[in-house]
Amino acid sequence: MLKLHLADFSLEHFLEHYWQQKPVVIRQGFQHFKDLISPDELAGLACESQVESRLVYKTDGQWQAEIGPFESYERLGERDWSLIVQAVNHWSPEVAALVEPFSFIPKWRLDDVMISYATPGGGVGPHIDLYDVFICQGSGRRNWRVGDRGEHRQFAAHPALLHTDPFEAIIDVELLPGDIFYIPPGYPHDGITLEHSMSFSVGFRAKSARDMLSGLADHLIDNELGSALICDPRRPVHRQQGRIDASDFARIKAHLQAILDDDNLIADFAGCYLSKTKCLLDLQELQDPFDEAELAGLLAHDSLVRIGGLRCFYVDATLADGVCYIEGERFEFGAACRDAVIALCDNEVLPPALLKAGLQQPAFVAALTQWVNCGYWYFQD
Repeated sequence: MLKLHLADFSLEHFLEHYWQQKPVVIRQGFQHFKDLISPDELAGLACESQVESRLVYKTDGQWQAEIGPFESYERLGERDWSLIVQAVNHWSPEVAALVEPFSFIPKWRLDDVMISYATPGGGVGPHIDLYDVFICQGSGRRNWRVGDRGEHRQFAAHPALLHTDPFEAIIDVELLPGDIFYIPPGYPHDGITLEHSMSFSVGFRAKSARDMLSGLADHLIDNELGSALICDPRRPVHRQQGRIDASDFARIKAHLQAILDDDNLIADFAGCYLSKTKCLLDLQELQDPFDEAELAGLLAHDSLVRIGGLRCFYVDATLADGVCYIEGERFEFGAACRDAVIALCDNEVLPPALLKAGLQQPAFVAALTQWVNCGYWYFQD
């Protein structure tokens, strides 16, 4: 089991002084760290159409990028290229285990685990990310330079590569196996591989107001909500036809604010919106599905394991009604299932005891049976 080792400060100190504030190197954050997937296995994943991947390299000094799937890599040689694969935690249980050491950040902020294999001289160029990332060095060595936040010009070095101008480094460091480099959003950085190496990046992405408002509009439309019209009885005579006056402006704001002030509505939106996965899941639908009695019998002594990348949440505002949100859908099981919902969403592995209350409720058992049959959870070997 992977365990985060902090020799120089506590998690509380990290969150107070570094999280979203400044980069920091955590030496031997994972002691005796070994690659969670081999380069050959990673290359094999990048051959699959369901998996997001890309190759980055240079030709005659010009940056190039290709989007997978890939058939072979022989043409690339032994230097100066990188293979990047997204959401490997969706496809490998061993890689999915890398998320747990960072559970001091809530999973609704998690993006994915991206893995890079690079040959000597390989990298993706100087760039700025809009998300927090913990870069965990696997085999090999990589040199990282990080600049300070500021006004950095960005440009397209290639249609698939957004780079930034050269920057003065505030950190220039070589990462060894087991080292972790935390970089917040907005800091320009550039990694160059010194020898064949693997990097495991655990990314945490926030949502912009623009994206959330767009998602909220979709939620209102899909659920036929927010259709009440602005109402303005007994209004005074209006003498300037082109004017939206202060009272009308306040009325418009209040109409919109009423949506945001509806805690149940926003809870359902947030739960559904944030539980949708960005990348495909490795769903293995059962050929011989369980019925509810069979599932309940197995749960008397066997544990369930959540597949990598599955997002399931509860929101305080609706938890009392036993509501949870899984893969963009809302499920309500009633107050008796409150503890079972918490256990379902908080734990990667579900021993039978944690689900005891829920297994007394037919609706919960029916939903759990459906989830297991479609591959969201599976029984531990």
